[in-house]
Amino acid sequence: MWNHPGQYIDGRFVDATGPDEFTVIDPSTGQILVTGPEAGVADVDAAVDAATTAFGEWGRTTPGERSELIGRWAGELSAIADELAAVESRQAGKPIRLTTEFDVPGTIDNTAFFAGAARHLEGKASAEYSPDHTSTIRREPIGVIGSIAPWNYPLQMAAWKILPAVAAGNTIVLKPSELTPLTSLMFADAASRAGIPAGVINVVTGRGVTTGTALVGHRDVSMVSFTGSTPVGRAIAASVPGRRLHLELGGKAPFVVFDDADLEAAAQGAVAGSLINTGQDCTAATRAYVQRPLYAAFVERVAELMSSVVLGATDDPATDLGPLISRDQQQRVAAMVDRAAASGATVVTGGQIPGGAPAGSSYYLPTLITDATQDSEIVQDEVFGPVLVALPFDTDDEGIRLANDTVYGLAASAWTQGLNRAGRASREIRAGCVWINDHIPIISEMPHGGLKASGYGKDMSTYSLDEYTNIKHVMTDITGVARKGWHRTVFRGHSDQGPPDGLSRARHKETNDRTAEQI
Repeated sequence: MWNHPGQYIDGRFVDATGPDEFTVIDPSTGQILVTGPEAGVADVDAAVDAATTAFGEWGRTTPGERSELIGRWAGELSAIADELAAVESRQAGKPIRLTTEFDVPGTIDNTAFFAGAARHLEGKASAEYSPDHTSTIRREPIGVIGSIAPWNYPLQMAAWKILPAVAAGNTIVLKPSELTPLTSLMFADAASRAGIPAGVINVVTGRGVTTGTALVGHRDVSMVSFTGSTPVGRAIAASVPGRRLHLELGGKAPFVVFDDADLEAAAQGAVAGSLINTGQDCTAATRAYVQRPLYAAFVERVAELMSSVVLGATDDPATDLGPLISRDQQQRVAAMVDRAAASGATVVTGGQIPGGAPAGSSYYLPTLITDATQDSEIVQDEVFGPVLVALPFDTDDEGIRLANDTVYGLAASAWTQGLNRAGRASREIRAGCVWINDHIPIISEMPHGGLKASGYGKDMSTYSLDEYTNIKHVMTDITGVARKGWHRTVFRGHSDQGPPDGLSRARHKETNDRTAEQI
């Protein structure tokens, strides 16, 4: 298995100089995959310096040149797709079926998409919006981007950070999670093989408190892009006031089932939407609000489906659900479920660490909870585990109100066969994405990003290029005259009031002299 532990700086792998080490562990077994020194301040400086130098040339490349290289990059990724899937499965604890059918092909498709998007930067048509001027919009790269990506989708998040940045002509230094850095390094290395110049893409590995802090605070980083928890996102925003920011933060997605919904479709969707990536997904279904006529049957069917989910070795194609990322995360999820039960909620199924799991692993059973209160921790706070809470509602107004009743606004879904209900839900649910009769699918052509405490800015799609470009208005006079018509609103020049005779000239001079004395 590919296991290079180093940093990727200026087009090559180098050893870090930081005093501390990070360890990558397979959460399905507890086995150590790789250990290496984390990037210190000097390593971050070297990466930013490389990106700064590379920006001088890369920022001036044509969209066509960038497009060609990114297209080759997609080809390089396709050539190592199986290896990427295996490494992603091991480091992140993902079932091999998920990495093979979702993570890796999604990343390759996203790369191919940005090969095309690089040539289609949008702007208002050049025209004479003023009769005397031609206006043109320029989209210009920002400079060096400092990005921090999470551990739940290491490869895809690396792609979401890097691709729009470099497609727009920026250079980048990415810090992946120290828990899952391997496929981010592979992604950068594939870019170099495709011909993308040294220094355009750099990857530094280490903890947020050390490597991440050094990157975010670096004087030569022009923009910070962060995906992770809301508290950390807020801390980053406070630490770099005035700097360009892109934040994709937490979520607590509602799953609203109206009484005219297809019950089986909703139950199947709830299980898939809540358990994807073992629930470690900011857009995962976490709060199922079900209109009362369907509520009991929905709970029964979801519990039945959850009990059939197969936990197992991540390299087994028959495995449905892998482990949580770490023992710490396993204990965090278990503690939240235990507190919910202690406060009066009912654990319908799951709610415990499975017996017989390998020592050192971090599995947790698919869990369905009912009878929680709307203001409880399990309903309001992000669990980031395979846990779904189901609550009933009576009226449509109540269902939408409950869906909006958290600080988050990343994603949501509504389940109904009624056109009017679907339209109302899509309008009134406050989230960056609202699915109708499905939950989770993403596509490269459409944006991903949230509202409220879920952050701001977009990943994927051409909308993400707005985050990584400066918009410049260039306005060019087309009259060729020295004195413009609007000048008279500021001063009455000679062309407006030229003195017709000697007496007028004398009075004009006297007036100017008095004005000068007053000044």
